[in-house]
Amino acid sequence: MARIAGVTLPSNKRVEIALTYIYGIGPTTAKNILAKTGVSADIRVKDLSEDQASKLREMIEKQMKVEGELRREVLSNIKRLKEIGAYRGIRHIRGLPVRGQRTKTNSRTIRGNVRKTMGSGKRKLEKT
Repeated sequence: MARIAGVTLPSNKRVEIALTYIYGIGPTTAKNILAKTGVSADIRVKDLSEDQASKLREMIEKQMKVEGELRREVLSNIKRLKEIGAYRGIRHIRGLPVRGQRTKTNSRTIRGNVRKTMGSGKRKLEKT
């Protein structure tokens, strides 16, 4: 059971996949890390030797921004955008899509799932 950057990697997964459980490491970065450290991508986390695990740990913790440090940086960038009153900052404040997506339809996830079904627009006829 390997623990890297404060994250316990799942022991039955391949190292290449298990590294993506760390915030800030995606599939491409995981492949690059394994290539630089010389660890096979096909080996399982439970089969890692202590030497291989320490190589990975040292590479990730010393040379990359991951987990808490990266989260703090992202939050500070968003906070800066809000403070200077940038368009993107205002979108963050209002809870709307930031990256140019349309909002007439298809912004349910960012706005919350508030569905308002519209009728045809015609008034209901009263029965007498």
